[in-house]
Amino acid sequence: MTPAYDSSPTPADDDQDDRWCMAVRLLGHVEKQLDETLQHGHGLPLSEYRALCALSRPDSGPAVRMGELADRIGLKDSTVTRLVGRLEARGLAERTAADGDGRAVAARVTPAGRERYAEATPAYRAALGSALEAATANVYLADLAAWVRTGESTAHPTAEERP
Repeated sequence: MTPAYDSSPTPADDDQDDRWCMAVRLLGHVEKQLDETLQHGHGLPLSEYRALCALSRPDSGPAVRMGELADRIGLKDSTVTRLVGRLEARGLAERTAADGDGRAVAARVTPAGRERYAEATPAYRAALGSALEAATANVYLADLAAWVRTGESTAHPTAEERP
């Protein structure tokens, strides 16, 4: 279902644009660290790790349709098709017919893929924690990094923090 959008949205102002750029900067910095950690320690690119993560989740069921997998990891459908092909070539995932529609293609993680994901997760989480901790020292990224780390924002305090 497509969300309804106002036909005349209010354009972003300079401050919003600046904050968005800082959020993208934080994302880029963290993703670079995560990718380097996974590549060097496990020979696993970040995109492949994310796909294995999505396919390994208990709520994924036996297989995930390619379009849904693309949505879950933030990639285009065609990119996910190639990504699953690489995982399949390495024995970490396999293609299958989607439940209820033999024409649709789905992917599922193999036991080897589940094991590879489990082996890489501690390094991924350590690198994520380190990158977020480092970002809290940057005045422009600190609140966003703190929110990612704790789920709480200084802009919107929790009920316990309100006066």
